[in-house]
Amino acid sequence: MSLQIRKLVTYIEEVRIEGGKAADRPVTSVCVAAVVKSPWAGRGFVEDLQPEIRAFASDLGALMVEKLTAAIGGADKIEAYGKAAVVGGGGEIEHASALIHTLRFGNHYREAVNAKSYLSFTNKRGGQNTSIQVPMMHKDDEGQRSHYITQEFAISDAPLDDEIVIVLGAADGGRVHPRIGNRYLDLESIAAEKAAQG
Repeated sequence: MSLQIRKLVTYIEEVRIEGGKAADRPVTSVCVAAVVKSPWAGRGFVEDLQPEIRAFASDLGALMVEKLTAAIGGADKIEAYGKAAVVGGGGEIEHASALIHTLRFGNHYREAVNAKSYLSFTNKRGGQNTSIQVPMMHKDDEGQRSHYITQEFAISDAPLDDEIVIVLGAADGGRVHPRIGNRYLDLESIAAEKAAQG
């Protein structure tokens, strides 16, 4: 038995101006979504999700990484990354989580981009045309706030009640005008303030 993929969707956004100011270079973000029939649909409460995870997650991850890296122009272009899943109304959030929160799925992406950071994520339940948010962070440094990006899009006819939408997201840069500093500057500043107090 193979995982039924109804369709693959690619969403691409290129930011050229933010806050009325042109970017030094445009930043492109790409999301690839697979609309799949849930392997647990119509089966009631399934106690052990592992057989389907083992059967489907790795092949799905490999396929989606291939599509995503091609769409953005190569794995070496990716600086920020993330993932998401939305289960339809007939499923459980655990079903969405099952296919993305496994090394069998995520390691394909981490290895393709030589990442050090964990894959940020969302997982939720929703109907057709629901908003899908894909939070991203720098692939090598989760404290680098310039690459905290959330890509949002929707698929007009997905997920159906018995489907799950699985998404990988990538960006070839951070926000175009980052100026809030990073986590490490905050730590230094707070430490200095505490030392000055006493």
